[in-house]
Amino acid sequence: MILYGFWRSIATMRVRTGLALKGLAADELPVDLLRGDQFEESFRAVNPARAVPALVPVEGAPALFQSMAILEWLEETHPQPPFLPHDAAGRARVRGLALIAAADTHPLSVPRVRSELAQRFGADERAVQNWVQHFIMEGATSLEGHLCREAETGEFCHGNVSGLADICLFSLKAQADMFEVDLTPWPTVRRIAARCAEIEAFASSHPTRQPGAPHRHSVFP
Repeated sequence: MILYGFWRSIATMRVRTGLALKGLAADELPVDLLRGDQFEESFRAVNPARAVPALVPVEGAPALFQSMAILEWLEETHPQPPFLPHDAAGRARVRGLALIAAADTHPLSVPRVRSELAQRFGADERAVQNWVQHFIMEGATSLEGHLCREAETGEFCHGNVSGLADICLFSLKAQADMFEVDLTPWPTVRRIAARCAEIEAFASSHPTRQPGAPHRHSVFP
């Protein structure tokens, strides 16, 4: 498998984590989003959306795209260990928790959004940072509201085995680290993220563990 990604891409991190949890390996090819590699014709031929991640499962196959779709593909093609519970209500809950992080929160901080805020609307660096921090905190608040009061929450988001929701919650924690958001006001989110960090599949997928990454979170824009 070939994974097109970027060391600091939160969406790529989710796929890295999913691959590691399933015990699968992929060769990662870097697409530097800050340099603009995603706009090169060679990559647009892989993913016309000009975004990472993109996963080529076998040579010559079309690339899979969108992190959540790739994670669902992994679940369907490599069902062990499972990302989703067996019951329909549980699967809906896990998917809902996952999408708070992956759909409601993360897209509002990606480079193209930050660039648009600056170039089209004249937002300075502080204003862009405030924008991103606001939506990370909104996402953490939504997750905490579910996790702290619902009986299904256990050691992880849903019971005592990590899964899809934990992959996405841990990616929100990485996003919070990048943009200097202290998650102390959200203790359940923080607790589950810390538990995930104890698992090598999660820890090894973090942006700061990737080739080309700086050694301190504070260097992230």
